[in-house]
Amino acid sequence: MEDMILYDRLQFAFTITFHYIFPQLTMGLSLIIVYFKGNFLRTQLDKYNVAAKFLMKIFAVNFTMGVITGIPMEFQFGTNWAKFSELTGSIIGQTLAMEGLFSFFLESSFLVLFIFGEKLMGQKLHFLTALLVFLGSWASGYFILATNAWMQHPVGYEILDNGKFVLENFSALFSNPWLLPAFLHNQMASLVTSSFVVASIGAFYILSKSHIEYGKLFLSTGVFFGVISSFLVAFPTGDWNAKNVAKYQPAAFAAMEGIFETEHAGAEIVLIGQPNMVEKKLDNKIAVPNVLSFLTYQDWNKQISGMDNFTEEQLPTNVPGLYYSYHIMVGLGTIFIAVMSLAFFFLWRKKLYYMKPLLWTIMVLAPFAYIANITGWYVAELGRQPYLVYGLLYTSDGISPTVSSGNTLFTLLGFIGLYFLLGILFLILVGKTIYKGPIAQNH
Repeated sequence: MEDMILYDRLQFAFTITFHYIFPQLTMGLSLIIVYFKGNFLRTQLDKYNVAAKFLMKIFAVNFTMGVITGIPMEFQFGTNWAKFSELTGSIIGQTLAMEGLFSFFLESSFLVLFIFGEKLMGQKLHFLTALLVFLGSWASGYFILATNAWMQHPVGYEILDNGKFVLENFSALFSNPWLLPAFLHNQMASLVTSSFVVASIGAFYILSKSHIEYGKLFLSTGVFFGVISSFLVAFPTGDWNAKNVAKYQPAAFAAMEGIFETEHAGAEIVLIGQPNMVEKKLDNKIAVPNVLSFLTYQDWNKQISGMDNFTEEQLPTNVPGLYYSYHIMVGLGTIFIAVMSLAFFFLWRKKLYYMKPLLWTIMVLAPFAYIANITGWYVAELGRQPYLVYGLLYTSDGISPTVSSGNTLFTLLGFIGLYFLLGILFLILVGKTIYKGPIAQNH
């Protein structure tokens, strides 16, 4: 039984981690494309139109890969998590269906029109297609986050005698206090990734002395969006999210912050430390007293419950994984704020294009934006464990009893091999698009 749960979770974790490489770029990139296309309408400068169409090619490759890797996850609800689907399907099925029916078709239909319909439609309608692609991609994220928000903080439900969850209040799904903070935080994090990718493309062009005009355009645009989004992902959206965890999942909050023992006169914020699950403490800890209490409650002396206030069953099942994921996310986010702020300062001083060390730093940091996004999702999902629906449905009660652990492991190995090939193909396609540059793509 434990092997079955482990392999089911590993398979879903692997497939969703690989899948989320792609939508985290498309959601942010769609906004930058709208920005370029809008600037073209305003100024009639052709470089903005070329930039928008160039980035839409990268968007299209990511969107296609997102669809390919997203479909197996839908099937896993029926194969690996059949009991979960049976018990909660009448609730999560609604938001997932809306994501597919409204968002996916909106995004995919107008993506095709944007790529192929510019001459037929004219520039104003072409801008509208870009705007609708953006709205579709963000609506998709909203419906997915609505599903996840219900699993994190279930609202508006009733449990029947047979154990099935039914929806009592449809509007409660979208007024869930967990939803808006999670959605805004996720979208800003996606914009951070997109900003670093666009800025790194610009830095690459400048450093390689190719497509210099577009290199400067992409770099300045990426830094502009990057400095805004990197601050917003921390405050207010990240702060709002953390306060929600403290309010609704206090055991997860204690674990992700590394609070083993309750401090009665205010909780410290841990900068560095390694969780020691045997002795129930942090090894080699560096912390600042009382700061966590102030950040969470605006009270330096407010008590925050440590893990000693919860039973073993109430605590997340993987405290070290949750703790490290959270601190990696926060640590990288802090670096992003520092680098983008420095880049913005030198952009304002008109010196950024000549600062090779900073351009290299922006290029190197682009993959770490993906890591920060993915570890952020790990924080949300590891924090919810041992539940699928927080406080109501255990993960062990949601698996498919008829699918053996051997079958799951076999298909997991198959996914690893297949996704490795897809990853290579993706890198080749995007790499060739970037190498050829926006001018080559336009003609």
